[in-house]
Amino acid sequence: MSLTEPPPDNGAGAATDPDDPNRPADAAHAALHDRIAADSLTTRRDYLRIVATVSGGLAAGGIGVASGILHRHGDSDDGAPEPKKIADQLLPGDSIAFRYPDEEDRAVAIRLADGTLAGYSAVCTHLACAVLWRNDRGSEGELYCPCHEGVFDARTGEVTAGPPPRGLPKVLLVEETDGSVWAVGTTRSGESVREGLCRQLGGERPGLAERLGCPGAAGPAAEGSRRT
Repeated sequence: MSLTEPPPDNGAGAATDPDDPNRPADAAHAALHDRIAADSLTTRRDYLRIVATVSGGLAAGGIGVASGILHRHGDSDDGAPEPKKIADQLLPGDSIAFRYPDEEDRAVAIRLADGTLAGYSAVCTHLACAVLWRNDRGSEGELYCPCHEGVFDARTGEVTAGPPPRGLPKVLLVEETDGSVWAVGTTRSGESVREGLCRQLGGERPGLAERLGCPGAAGPAAEGSRRT
């Protein structure tokens, strides 16, 4: 090569440092290279910070749910919640998501193949992720939490797989003669429907609580006799 010939092209249109072929000799290219490297580092740091924040939030949420700090379905002692219509009709195999008893309480109602109505909190008892209804799993479908593969029995709400420490609180459902479905109460985890109704109705409707056979319940007549 003669002294008058241009330097060879490295394929990118820029000369390279003869001591380091991978380093651009052009100052603008070098600055761009440094900027890209810095942006990549920032992106990695941001990603790690986001992952750490989300993981920490899930861990804190799990601790809160486990220790009772965060609200759970059925925790209120304000008496029986107001009935709420959730569907005009619910056919076998169908489900509907709704909010009950309050707007922050996610819930799900399902109709099993044999016609049984079942309602549950849609908040996983593990780390408070959303619980979904999967009709195509098993003989009766299943309630599934995708966060950590938690599975709950569709008929009872009890845990059948995964890390959830307890079953789903129930939402009590009734069907009217016109086919409409109403939510009328809630239970706590591990509490039966009767126990939930007795806890919520005992103070407000003692007559009904007595008919249900609730422990310590007394109807209006008994209340009147005690006052006389």
